[in-house]
Amino acid sequence: MSTPVHLTPTRRPAAVLASARQRREGSRTGSPYRNPAEHALLGIQAGAGNRAATAAVQRARAGEQAGGQGSAPQNSTVPAGAQKKNYRDRIAGLLDRFKKNLDPIDTFIKGVQTPANAGFTQQAAAAANEGLKHSAAASGTSAASGNLLTEATGTVVSGMDAYKNMKDARKHETGAGHHTAGKKAKVKGTDAVIGAAGSGAYSAAIAKEVTKIQKAADAAVASEASGIASASVAALKSVRSVFRVGGAARKYRKVKELGDPHLVHAESLARLNESREHANWAAAEAFVALDAYWKQDGEGRLELIGEAVDAAWEAMGEARDAAETLQRAERDVEKLNTVQGYAKKKQLTKIGKETVGGALGESTKAAAGVVTAVAAGTAGLASNPVGWGLAGAGAGLVLGVTLYKALRAATKRYEEVRRPEVWAPQGETPAEAASRSESLKHALKFWKKVSKGERQAMAREIYALAAGPHIPGSGGTTQEMRQSGMALLIALKAGPADHKLDEDAWVASLDDPAKTEAWIKEIAEQLASG
Repeated sequence: MSTPVHLTPTRRPAAVLASARQRREGSRTGSPYRNPAEHALLGIQAGAGNRAATAAVQRARAGEQAGGQGSAPQNSTVPAGAQKKNYRDRIAGLLDRFKKNLDPIDTFIKGVQTPANAGFTQQAAAAANEGLKHSAAASGTSAASGNLLTEATGTVVSGMDAYKNMKDARKHETGAGHHTAGKKAKVKGTDAVIGAAGSGAYSAAIAKEVTKIQKAADAAVASEASGIASASVAALKSVRSVFRVGGAARKYRKVKELGDPHLVHAESLARLNESREHANWAAAEAFVALDAYWKQDGEGRLELIGEAVDAAWEAMGEARDAAETLQRAERDVEKLNTVQGYAKKKQLTKIGKETVGGALGESTKAAAGVVTAVAAGTAGLASNPVGWGLAGAGAGLVLGVTLYKALRAATKRYEEVRRPEVWAPQGETPAEAASRSESLKHALKFWKKVSKGERQAMAREIYALAAGPHIPGSGGTTQEMRQSGMALLIALKAGPADHKLDEDAWVASLDDPAKTEAWIKEIAEQLASG
């Protein structure tokens, strides 16, 4: 159990879319698909026979057509810099959606098709079956092509996100907005680097499978290089997951060290209860005195009665205020207990997902790549069944975590529109509940993020506990409770040092209504990350 930090709150003063470039009609007459990405994706469909590829192409083309309809007029007075920014944001949005449309296909390839290809390759090598070997290589080529398209698109999106967040971090310089953008820039930058390495590994995998199809003399060398590349990328992802597990574990430990709010605030609640009792006794004594004056006779009786009425009225107000303060503190203790429990649960969940899908799954895939490379160099083209087994085990772990995350996200999207009143902000009229069929349709929109869920609601609760008296709804928070809310923010890595602010400026930012939205966004991000 730890004592809340003692901080003294002080009040401080507080595009038009650019014209979308139309697809060139005349230069590609006769081709029904004019987007190079569509050509590549249709190639995957032809190789793998996956109908989902067609849906991805249709969504991508629909996005382009929608963009074309929103073109700005030629005489637009929007500044060139704003047009360039909007154009860049538009491209990033289209690429992000295109990548998310490819994710289900990519998940199927990584979790099912690739391990199956490894098994067939091992069986073909053991039985010297050239027909099966050729078929497995063709399937492997289509699988690696799908992986490459998804990885390359994700790399571009991550790079653009990293650049955008770097600019936002420089613009804010300090505070919650700076920290949120800076952390996203680091994460997305790392994703871009790993994505580039992954794209290289998938390119090597394509070369390996092509050499098998062509029965080239250097097929073993290509297989060995591909195994080393895939092992290196998997090892890099595994190391990143280990760091994430460490960060989540440290955050969990810091939140746990804050102690049980019921025990931490037992003394302050006792003092408030004692104040309430004193106020009640004072009110009772005032009424006894008033009753005594009513029974008296003589001059000045009415004046004494008037004074007694005023005293009784004032005592009643103090008793009422004391009771309300105690009730508010008790409710805040329960809220603090809830949000601390949620914060610890989020970190434990992150530890589990990163351990199973990242540290174990990716390290197993790395071992499979090493075995493949060794087998290619010694026994010839991965004839060792150990590589197949490791590849299947690693893919199974990663696939399991991916499916778990997808199911959780779909459930949250369903609840978001089916029961909007559950996590709606206090004082805001919730949207009308959608029907069951509409909610199911929304749940299947895997490319959409949850905007009004439990995490956002918990972020609002934490901010309300830590915010200053000038924030609506936080004026009745006791000083002890506000200090505990601030201590929780520090444990979640949203303290003064994280925001590059001194203590007074950090406390003032919590009491600035103009920064409420940035604070809630920051807390929600810190709850999700390690």
